[in-house]
Amino acid sequence: MIKNIFFDLDGTLNDSSIGIIKAVKYALKNFDIEIEDKTFLRRYIGPPLVDCFMEFNNLNREQAEKALFFYREYYNVVGKFENAVYDGIKPMLKDLKEKGIRLFVATSKPEDVMNDIVSHFELREYFDGVYGASLDSKRNKKTMVIKYALEESRVNPSESVMVGDHKHDVNGAKDNGLKSVAVTYGYGDQEELKNSQPDYMVDTVKELRELLFSLI
Repeated sequence: MIKNIFFDLDGTLNDSSIGIIKAVKYALKNFDIEIEDKTFLRRYIGPPLVDCFMEFNNLNREQAEKALFFYREYYNVVGKFENAVYDGIKPMLKDLKEKGIRLFVATSKPEDVMNDIVSHFELREYFDGVYGASLDSKRNKKTMVIKYALEESRVNPSESVMVGDHKHDVNGAKDNGLKSVAVTYGYGDQEELKNSQPDYMVDTVKELRELLFSLI
């Protein structure tokens, strides 16, 4: 029986693609790199950005960290609000909370930015805790964020599930003893999601709602 649900943010609760893509393009422009392929740019949504800049753009770590600085210049002021909560998410959260389920956010997004987004889009009332990455990058991998969230919330991993749209969410859940739900309506590669072997996989918010209520 599931008593606690941890949600990723981008691509799971909200569609943040516009702001993130604009911020990535702004950051890369400082390195004379221009990418117009929207499908490719969506790959930056979810994973730690320093890793993305190194893997996708062949930047070294120092350059990638500088790119992250430029990214934040745009995103932390404008991009974080170029965002929308997926249809059906708020009613689902409201109904789960009324059932006595403890709800949390666990995201690789920095905590200060994540808190601004959760508050701006009126989601905070549904959550017992919101946990994100640290600005010093010491806690930026999803496994680390989930571990931190579990420590802070003091919940039993065996009674908990992680919901996310990337393989990092699935692997982070496994590393910390949680069950996992992969959502395909977000930004993760569907083949990678399937290969990460989540406990459950859903294609829509409606299917996610039905699954979570069957688990509680």
